[in-house]
Amino acid sequence: MKITEGYDLLTNTLQQRRQKLASLINFPVILWSGRSIPRNYPALTYPFRASSHFLYFAGLPLENAALRLESGKLELFLDEAPASSTLWHGEMPKRAEIAELIGADAAFPMAELKARATNAATIAVQDSWTQLQQSQILDRPLARPNSPTGIDLELTQAIVSLRLSHDAGSLAELRQAAAVTVEAHKAGMAATRNAQIEAGVRAAMESVIISKNMTYAYPSIVTVHGEVLHSEHYHNSLQTGDLLLADVGAETSTGWAADVTRTWPVSGKFSPTQRAIYDVVLAAHDACIERISPGVEYQDIHLLAARIMAEGLVDLGILRGNVEDLVEMDAHALFFVHGIGHLIGLDVHDMEDLGDLAGYQEGRTRSSRFGLGFLRLNRVLRPGMLVSIEPGFYQVPAILNNSENRAKYKNFVKWDELEKFADVRGIRIEDDILVREGGTEVLTAKLPTKALEIEELVAVSA
Repeated sequence: MKITEGYDLLTNTLQQRRQKLASLINFPVILWSGRSIPRNYPALTYPFRASSHFLYFAGLPLENAALRLESGKLELFLDEAPASSTLWHGEMPKRAEIAELIGADAAFPMAELKARATNAATIAVQDSWTQLQQSQILDRPLARPNSPTGIDLELTQAIVSLRLSHDAGSLAELRQAAAVTVEAHKAGMAATRNAQIEAGVRAAMESVIISKNMTYAYPSIVTVHGEVLHSEHYHNSLQTGDLLLADVGAETSTGWAADVTRTWPVSGKFSPTQRAIYDVVLAAHDACIERISPGVEYQDIHLLAARIMAEGLVDLGILRGNVEDLVEMDAHALFFVHGIGHLIGLDVHDMEDLGDLAGYQEGRTRSSRFGLGFLRLNRVLRPGMLVSIEPGFYQVPAILNNSENRAKYKNFVKWDELEKFADVRGIRIEDDILVREGGTEVLTAKLPTKALEIEELVAVSA
C-alpha cells in the first residue's frame, strides 16, 4: 500500500499554512485527528473522518494521530500499526514515511506526546474518547470548541483567520469536489423518470461520488418533501406532480466539500404554479450571486434575497403590502426561513464546530429576529472566501399553521391565494461561490439553474 495513492499532499502549501499560523501566535499547538467510533460493536465502526483543523495542517486523514506545531515546525505523533493489523488491513505505511510526506520535522509514538504538551493550545475534537485524551495529556479541563478561553481562544481565532480565505491548494480540492457534485446532480436528474422512490435518485447521485473515490460531504437530502429542510428519509414514492429537492455534495479524500441543491419536477415539467415560485427563488439566487464582491456585507446579501422573495410573493398575490415593510416584519420568513448561506471548505458548513466564532465577525451576535436568527454567516466578504447562496421557498405546516403567526400576519398573507400553490412544498437553488477581487467565480456554474434547462436534463431519461 502506498499512502500517496489518491492524494495530492501539496507539501509546500501545508508548510506555508504552518508558517502563517506561527506568525499569528507565539505558543505551541497540539491538534488531534480523532478516532473512529464503534457502531454497535468495537470492530464495526462508523466511517472515520479526521478533525478538519488537523487536516488543514496535515493534509492526510490519519487516525489516532496528533500534530504539535511551534514556530512553524511540525512534529507528528502516531503509533505504528501493529503487525496483526496486516491480516485485516494490509501493510500500512510507517510513521517515518508519513512524516516525510506531510513535511514533518520529527515523528514520535503517541506515548511521547504528553512530555511535549506543556502550555500547548488546542481545539476540542468531536468524539468524546479523544476529548478525554486531550484533557489528560494537556492536564487541564477542555472547553467546548465553540466556547474556548485563554490560549485556546487565541488559537481558534488564528485558525479562523487562516481558513476564512482559501489558498491555491484548497481551491484545487474544492473545484474537484464541485465538479463531481455537478456530475452527481445531472445523474440524479437523468435517473428520476425511471426511479420509483427517492432512494433510486439518491443511489444514482451517490454512485457518481463514490466512483470518483469521494464520499458525500453530509447526509444527502433527496426528497419530495422539500419543506423538511434536512430530510434524511428516502422511502417516499415519486409521483407525477411532485417536485424533487436534492441537496447533495461531494467531499474529496482529503476532506474538502461542495454543497449544491437543485429542485426539479418528477414528471420533467414544472406546473404553472411550481414554475412561478421557482422563478422567484431563481431571481433571488441570481441577484445575490451578482451582488457578491469583496467588502460586501453577507447579511446585506441575505436581506437582498429577502426583498426579492417578498416582492415576488407580492406579485404572485401571496403576500400583500410594501416590500420593505414586509421584510422588516419578517413576513418573508414564513416561507424563506433560513439564512442565504454559509462558509464552505473542509466542512460543508465550514468551521461550524466553532459556533459563531467563525461565522460571525468579532463583536457581532445572532439576531433574535425570525428572519435573521438562522443566518450562519455575518461577515464582510473578502477574497478567497467560498460561500453558498441558497434561497428557498417552503410551506412548513408548523410555521404556516402556527396560531401566533396566523394572527401576526393575518393582514399580510392571502391564505386563500396561497392554497393555489399547494403543489409547491419546497424549492431551493444552491451554488458555491468563490469571492474574488472584482467579482466572483461560481464553482458549480456547469449545473444549470434555469427552469427550461432543468426540465431538459430530467427529460433525458424519458
